[in-house]
Amino acid sequence: MKILVIEDNAKLANSLKLGLEQEGYAVDLLFDGEMGEKRLETHRDMYDLVILDIMLPGKDGVSVCGAWREKNIITPVLMLTARDTTDDKVLGLDAGADDYLIKPFEFSELLARLRALLRRPQALVSEVLLVGPLILDSAKKQVTLSGRSLALTLREYRLLEYFMRHAGQVLSRDQILAAVWDFSFDSFSNVVDVHVKNLRKKLGAYGKHLQTVRGLGYRLEF
Repeated sequence: MKILVIEDNAKLANSLKLGLEQEGYAVDLLFDGEMGEKRLETHRDMYDLVILDIMLPGKDGVSVCGAWREKNIITPVLMLTARDTTDDKVLGLDAGADDYLIKPFEFSELLARLRALLRRPQALVSEVLLVGPLILDSAKKQVTLSGRSLALTLREYRLLEYFMRHAGQVLSRDQILAAVWDFSFDSFSNVVDVHVKNLRKKLGAYGKHLQTVRGLGYRLEF
């Protein structure tokens, strides 16, 4: 799962990123409302959830969330604010937020709310992916290959899930980095190639189906 955090308090934002990554999520940080609005509009299929502060430079969170909903962007939004009045809560929820968390908060409560939002059915995301002999159960975080369970690292799992969700498509290294790592990662790194190589090994005889498309990237095709 990939989460976009839009929070102008750098200390809190970085703390959230660290904590969420330790829980297995991929996280991108932005500190400005206008930048956050544009990021989700141009990469709406990349993020599973947004953590959005209300008080932001550039454009406030309520306006940002409202703009997304007007464009039919249905990505779940957890809104953060220091305001705890009923009117403020109603304002955020009416703008299209899915949940509302008041600062300061316990990280365990944030995780519980994220899990609840991510359990909600999303029209475009399947819980079980089937590509050739591969079956990926995103709810259980399990992958089987011809009935045999695959032991994958968290990064390998997310990489395979991304390939399976885009089976048959050529994916560039930059696309893979943005989806499985984050936007700040060095695009000149060979980290994608290394993880693809390791994933191929674990796929055994089926590793040949994770193809290199010279000069373009990789494609999973059966």
